[in-house]
Amino acid sequence: MINVGFFQFAPQFGELDNNLSKIVSRLRDVDADIIVLPELPFTGYLFEDRAELASLAQDPATSPIVSSLIALCRDRDFYLVTGFAEKRADKIFNSALVIGGDGILHTYRKLHLFNTEKEYFDSGDIPLDILELRGIKIGVMVCFDWAFPEVARVLALKGADLLCHPSNLVLTYCHQTMITRCVENSVYAVTANRVGSDHRPRGTLTFTGQSQLVTPKGELVYQAKSEAEDLFIAKIDMDQARDKSIAEKNNLFADRRPEFYAEILRES
Repeated sequence: MINVGFFQFAPQFGELDNNLSKIVSRLRDVDADIIVLPELPFTGYLFEDRAELASLAQDPATSPIVSSLIALCRDRDFYLVTGFAEKRADKIFNSALVIGGDGILHTYRKLHLFNTEKEYFDSGDIPLDILELRGIKIGVMVCFDWAFPEVARVLALKGADLLCHPSNLVLTYCHQTMITRCVENSVYAVTANRVGSDHRPRGTLTFTGQSQLVTPKGELVYQAKSEAEDLFIAKIDMDQARDKSIAEKNNLFADRRPEFYAEILRES
């Protein structure tokens, strides 16, 4: 058994220090193994342009935010999966970092950019992969990746027991889709969404909250409210995710027929 969960809150646009303080304050006394934070929880989401994003993004190797999160993980003996505006040379990625007391353990750069993200983020360039933390294998995806079943499938085929899903969801049906991702891959998923709105010169974007923990059978262990801050931690049994049987003579992975799936790899 392992303790996993999320922290749902309302980041304030551009207030990096305040958003960091909010996270550290809420997690300082939490007993957990893995906690998932939303997408872009330090910068906010609705940027005016690439120049504004560049002024807020940080290189994880020199980031004071990352340094503070590493110290928090060391003090509390847990791991964080957090969204992050990652600056690397002349590139800026909508990323998720897996952080522990010893530093950054894994970086995932969002493969599928949503709407205006295409104006200022670079597309992800790191292959999908998993890592093992305290005996559980996790895969990381970010927000709009929910719409592409290939992401969850690849992570599951690589052995993921748990999908960690930092998000800034704005469409109302994303949460239900992640339940399907769990069922079709027999994995757990933690979706950490944010609440509140970004009120910006280009408009207002309101986020849907409802962060959730879902079992490999599609059971909703818990779902947060759509507008309230929430911190939730629960125990999960990783053995459930490793049993891919769905009926006496059926196994989700053994019954696959990849020779008939070539169309998936064709360019649209």
